[in-house]
Amino acid sequence: MKKFIPAVGEADFRLLRRANYGFVDKSMFIRDVLADSSKVLCFPRPRRFGKTTNLSMLGHFLRKTDEDLSDVFAGLEVTRDPETMKHFQKYPVVFISFKDVKGKTFASAMKAIREQIVTACCDHIYLFDSGNVEDTLRRRLEVVRSGNPDSDELAFSFKWLSRALFEYHKQPVVILIDEYDTPMHAGYRHDYFDDVTGFMRTFMSACLKDNSALYKSVMTGILRVARENMFSDLNHIKVHSIVDSRYATCFGFTEQEVVDIIEPERLEEVRSWYNGYNFGGHVIYNPWSIINYIDEGKLIPYWVNTGGTELIELLALKQGMALSEQSSMLLNGGSIDVIVNPHIVLRNIHQEPEAFWNFLFFSGYLKSVDLQLIVGEYHAKLAIPNQEVRLVYRDLFRNWLRIRDPRYGYTDAFVEALTTGDAQTAQEMLQRIFLAALSHEDTKKNTSPENLYHGLVLGMLVHLEGQYEVRSNRETGLGRADVMMRPKNPAKPGVVMEFKALDAGDDLDKALKVGALQVRKRHYATELLAAGVSAVFEYTMAFDGKVAWVKRVEDVLT
Repeated sequence: MKKFIPAVGEADFRLLRRANYGFVDKSMFIRDVLADSSKVLCFPRPRRFGKTTNLSMLGHFLRKTDEDLSDVFAGLEVTRDPETMKHFQKYPVVFISFKDVKGKTFASAMKAIREQIVTACCDHIYLFDSGNVEDTLRRRLEVVRSGNPDSDELAFSFKWLSRALFEYHKQPVVILIDEYDTPMHAGYRHDYFDDVTGFMRTFMSACLKDNSALYKSVMTGILRVARENMFSDLNHIKVHSIVDSRYATCFGFTEQEVVDIIEPERLEEVRSWYNGYNFGGHVIYNPWSIINYIDEGKLIPYWVNTGGTELIELLALKQGMALSEQSSMLLNGGSIDVIVNPHIVLRNIHQEPEAFWNFLFFSGYLKSVDLQLIVGEYHAKLAIPNQEVRLVYRDLFRNWLRIRDPRYGYTDAFVEALTTGDAQTAQEMLQRIFLAALSHEDTKKNTSPENLYHGLVLGMLVHLEGQYEVRSNRETGLGRADVMMRPKNPAKPGVVMEFKALDAGDDLDKALKVGALQVRKRHYATELLAAGVSAVFEYTMAFDGKVAWVKRVEDVLT
């Protein structure tokens, strides 16, 4: 097998190929796009899943230029398709990326948009000196090229540019738009959403609707922004999201593609860290993480460290989702039931919990473990995809906890008490954390209060992953302990915890005893004892609102 040389951070297809970097052949994407009856296609995918490289590949294949690019495509599967090859280097292509439009004000966002549009127009500078372009059209483009067009001139610039290119080349135009929704994300975060969406709606409508010069347009982004936000005038766009089977393997790596480029003996650990996605029924790996892993050889979080979690953190804090029954289920390795709606309404996302989980799903922070189409609606069970993404939720919880326990004083003291058998101090510290971190609304709004406490305690322990394997609902002995702390160094003690949430009228002593008997009769300590840990501390805990009780199992049963 030829050694795969990763091109970390290189998205330009031509440069990538001519430098002999490794390339996972996605060239049949070109065939599928050209064969698609839709004139305008949109592909929402998580960030760093190969969107820009695919657009670059498509652009280089279709772009009419004096440079022969046959060598760039040599050996790729698309060259064996004669119908697709009829389109090779045939059309004028306009390419623009909005990935860097992240300004904190509408003015700064528009400045970045203007710069990208002007650059795209200047890529076709030969038009300005051509006698083949009608004078009025050329004068309009001159205003854009000057760098000082007003917002209306900017919004219609691509319509003018495509018509000029059509007049010059006598061929219809291909328009490629990368990361089209980045300006809307920035607008939502910095409170200019309506302004930037208004401009983008006009810009998109002008160049993509009723444009007789247009042959094909392809857009990529992270989310399918709802029609009322963005596509209200563009009802001819065909969107292929991650729930669709068509184009499912065009972005990201399939398992076979990963097998072909990594050492076979590393597949299992690579799978646990970077696999987990399900696009249209196909198993998909995160390509950014795979490429970086091949380059560095370390199992570390590559994708999540490239940024992009600020909006998630903002939304989680606004909605209280860092501490909820659903977040507890996810942290515990379980799944949550969500109606999947590809039309994300960013304006209302902070008010609608269902929209928040959809946002995480389409952004790549959750995966579907079961997806069914029922009476026109997708019903999904969503879970954390892999170890890398789980770190996002760990850090999200840490940030939430840091706000309530800034110096981690109570948290650290709680952990210390657990691992020394000091139930009284563990109870006092847990009580202080509850008083600081919980509201009565938190305990009321969760349909399963035990999950709430479960998630909170589990979240307090996530920072111990370097020292302990912290597992929830792990089968051990004859049942499943609520939380088990297994030390990576057997010289350290292990911990087993069983939780009971009290309902009105429940007897505290009885609840604690039920928990203690459950720990002993089901032999929850079996796995820890078999691992040869120095000591095992068993606890039964009960919760009522913002009050906590912690007891050693042996004390309850004596």
